[in-house]
Amino acid sequence: MNMKPSDPLLMLDQVTHRYPDGSLGLNGCSLAIERGSRNALIGANGSGKTTLFLHTNGLLQATSGTVHYAGQPVDYRRNGLRALRSKVGLVFQNPDRQLFSASVAEDVSFGPLNLGLDEATVRQRVNTALSAVGMLAEADKAVHNLSFGQKKRVCIAGVLAMEPELLILDEPMAGLDPAMQAELLIILDELHGKGLTIVLSTHDVDFAYRWADRIHLLAAGRCAASFPASELPAHATDLATAGLPLPAVVTLHAALLARQLLPAEPVPRSTEALLAMLPAGENTKETVCKIA
Repeated sequence: MNMKPSDPLLMLDQVTHRYPDGSLGLNGCSLAIERGSRNALIGANGSGKTTLFLHTNGLLQATSGTVHYAGQPVDYRRNGLRALRSKVGLVFQNPDRQLFSASVAEDVSFGPLNLGLDEATVRQRVNTALSAVGMLAEADKAVHNLSFGQKKRVCIAGVLAMEPELLILDEPMAGLDPAMQAELLIILDELHGKGLTIVLSTHDVDFAYRWADRIHLLAAGRCAASFPASELPAHATDLATAGLPLPAVVTLHAALLARQLLPAEPVPRSTEALLAMLPAGENTKETVCKIA
């Protein structure tokens, strides 16, 4: 099957996964990820986000339903999984689950070496990947001496060294302070600018609304809704049903609109965009502060 540019890069079709204890991780979940897009997966704890991610590169196999990558059903034989994992890079929430070598460079080189690449190619890939995440200067450092944020960067570098098409990140901002989150966001934006398709899970609806091209809402193991991020305000009921609030900027924009302090369009997706729309004047600022 030849994949058309409009076809999803990754697709789950009615995927159900039942764990050995009988519990359902996914329950008829269908989801499509478009090539070159930025995707945020949101949902309450236990909604199935991590289980879904483990299906994207074959770490889990569906009890029923099908996972497709690049237009083809996933091949769960050894060579099929090896090919899939060279294209789909998964970064776990806890970096200590993913790091096991003595030094940073050794850890990042593990994947390319397993592909059977020659030493010079592996070295080039390691240097390129570490440069992309700002960790080249720490290449010879012991992994256990890294900070939590540095460990996350090394995990991303280890995936990038495989030169994937799709980058999957499970709660990448968890455990990072605001400065480290901002640094990681710059890295993700640069990677997307180079053509990577990115999917990440997050509990931060404000961040998802601000950053993503598309948002996918998971609830009880199913994808309850998938939509362009710009359409999120129209899905208030879906969010509430999943126990999630509307982004603060949506609520604030609605309040300012009701007071005729802002126009209906354009709808801002960040606080910075909203503030840029405000007319000058102390009264306006005071009103915004009271509403906020």
